Amino acid sequence: MTLVVPFDGSDLAESALVRATAFDAVFDEGVVAVTVVPRENTEYARGADWIEDDEYFDLSTVVGRLEDHVESIAPDARYRYETVGQYASAGTITKRVRRIARDEDASIVVVGSENAGHLTVSISSIGGGIAADDAYDVLIVRSQHPSKVEKVQEASPTTGRSGPDSTE
Repeated sequence: MTLVVPFDGSDLAESALVRATAFDAVFDEGVVAVTVVPRENTEYARGADWIEDDEYFDLSTVVGRLEDHVESIAPDARYRYETVGQYASAGTITKRVRRIARDEDASIVVVGSENAGHLTVSISSIGGGIAADDAYDVLIVRSQHPSKVEKVQEASPTTGRSGPDSTE
């Protein structure tokens, strides 16, 4: 079982990865950050800040930068990417993330989504489609700032404490 994080490099994806890493300290399942990349879509890559305005799409550049970004946030996380067609819809990307989550035997998918709680499904977000799969639980991160992550870390057996009531 793993904790899967759809990762596009956005602030909320970073927050989701941080939270997944903190939860992994308790669950000890491993974290997999996944990106679905539309092939040769320069406009999409620029919009996602994967490449600069004066650059053209290069898959190895995009994937290398995203992998480095994941490693800078969560050095123990594994990075995985897959490609889809150049003009893949949000639905296609969502289906691919769901398939990857099932392939990775995800126990939880941690999604960064600012629309959670406001819209059930958003055209601009893949979060609603991912949450529709009942093969795994879904944790939706709506804020870039940690909330109660420290409490999870304090309760973790890897921190040397046995719980919140511990006298250690």
